[in-house]
Amino acid sequence: MRVLGVDPGLTRCGVGVVDGVAGRPLTMAGVGVVRTPADADIAQRLVLIERGIDAWLDEHRPECVAVERVFSQHNVRTVMGTAQASAVAMLCAARRGLPVALHTPSEVKAAVTGSGRAGKEQVGAMVTRLLRLDAPPKPADAADALALAICHIWRAPAVNRLQQAQAAARRAAPVRAPGIRRAAPQKGTTR
Repeated sequence: MRVLGVDPGLTRCGVGVVDGVAGRPLTMAGVGVVRTPADADIAQRLVLIERGIDAWLDEHRPECVAVERVFSQHNVRTVMGTAQASAVAMLCAARRGLPVALHTPSEVKAAVTGSGRAGKEQVGAMVTRLLRLDAPPKPADAADALALAICHIWRAPAVNRLQQAQAAARRAAPVRAPGIRRAAPQKGTTR
């Protein structure tokens, strides 16, 4: 499986491509950052992110895109920019018919380091070990993008099995017409 990981951000949007399957050694196929000038108009910055992600999708041809799920931050301006960059990444993938997976920062940290509270240095060190790199990818946004891809490769089989089991359970459940409910009998009435 080839996964493009995206650590969304307006100034630096980390991107990393990892090849592999759960239980086997992983390989980095590419890593980098899509940058935009902080003084540019927000709309232009989003266009630059779109072009950058499209270029990565064209060059690396991933089977899936894993994006960091935006979480609440105290700085509303920062979370808005991150959410907008995240939406651009999801849009680029959806246009190509690629599945998109969202992973929380703590989920990624736990998958890669064993602790959902790991720091950036720990994530970078584990990404370096897992991908057998000479040095941690810089900046941290690039390492985070690789960590997202690794997390998805490791979690996808379990998530797929869970989704298949849920779909099978829905198929096995009795079918009822939507919006129609059987009313409970009123006191003093018989059915």
